[in-house]
Amino acid sequence: MSEQPTAAEIRALLDAVLDAIDIPHPATIGDTDAYRAVLDRRLGLAVIVARAALVEGPDSVAWNTAYLRRKLEALPPTGYRHYADTVAGR
Repeated sequence: MSEQPTAAEIRALLDAVLDAIDIPHPATIGDTDAYRAVLDRRLGLAVIVARAALVEGPDSVAWNTAYLRRKLEALPPTGYRHYADTVAGR
């Protein structure tokens, strides 16, 4: 029988999911389409990993967390201007 994931493993998975979906807001309406495209890809990864962690069982939580982290490194929130980088965002 599988051992339950530790609180640290669950926290790491939740942190990775949050990193996937909590990306900088766009600076202007003109940046919204690019922002949404990046967010959509990252959100898709987060959903896939969360589902896999639930379906595959407790032993897969650490692997799925590492997988999501690797995928997020390859998909940074770039390609649009971030609100925080504007005068209004400071």
